[in-house]
Amino acid sequence: MINVRNAVRPRRSSTFLVPPTSRPRLGRFSAQRVALAAILAATALCCGTASASDRWLTSYEEAMEKAEETGRPVLTIFTGSDWCPHCRTLENNVLETETFLDWADGRVVLLMIDLPQQGISQAVRSERSQVCIKYGVRTFPSALLIGTDGQKLAVQSGYTGQSATTWVAQFASHVPAPTADTAEAGRVLPSLDSAVETARTAQRPILLLVSKSGDLKASSQVASLIKDPEFEAFVHDHFVVATVPASSETGSQTDQNIEHLLGGGELGPDAVELIVTDDGQTPLFSQSAAQPPQRIVNGLRRFLMARQAARNFSQRR
Repeated sequence: MINVRNAVRPRRSSTFLVPPTSRPRLGRFSAQRVALAAILAATALCCGTASASDRWLTSYEEAMEKAEETGRPVLTIFTGSDWCPHCRTLENNVLETETFLDWADGRVVLLMIDLPQQGISQAVRSERSQVCIKYGVRTFPSALLIGTDGQKLAVQSGYTGQSATTWVAQFASHVPAPTADTAEAGRVLPSLDSAVETARTAQRPILLLVSKSGDLKASSQVASLIKDPEFEAFVHDHFVVATVPASSETGSQTDQNIEHLLGGGELGPDAVELIVTDDGQTPLFSQSAAQPPQRIVNGLRRFLMARQAARNFSQRR
């Protein structure tokens, strides 16, 4: 366990810096040997972190966006990959084991905040240091479980050699297991009510595909869009999706909600409207399904980015 106060000096910009290492005299080495040593060092560093890069995000903002989309908390590891020996031991003993990876899959969003001596820009160093400051992290390694609202759920400072099973158990009680309701979010639902119920558990926004009941051309358009590979993959990861009729002409509360979501307007023949909502009553975003699937996905992606940016701004205030 390394205390950041001893290993890291904050500058006025609150950027954490590890002390420079002593450098060997290079008089005996030729330029070729120096270059070879640098290549080998870079290769060793890359090989040491390759396993992490496959599964771990490195951007706090991106991780929080993923947490909101999936309803999963963020398990954040604060590390110094090229100067903290206990950090590497934690990776070897826990983070790279099947025990940990099997548990993490489907339960948490993985985020690694790495503050190495070398290899990152000053801007990246400052950005990552701000995450340390935000959560009061002063010891490397540290593990922090962050809820979808940005609040700390559990923390573990340092690493004292626990087995993967023991280490995981410290966080397992704070993380809900994957449920059938969350899996339900991956398929297209047949009604507004079922979408609202599923979204409440999965903590995802709802994407409605609304068309007139009995409109065969609109139904064909909906079916074609749902089968589009890019659209299907994107909405599967980010939304609870439902296909609903514009009106069942029963005057039910659901009919009234859909009418409100459509802005009181009436769909024309062959029309399909895509509407995003959190509660099944308030429209947050809408666009016509007459556009190419790629353009539809781009519009939905911009909506999610703007939504997350607004929430991040709100949290900083």
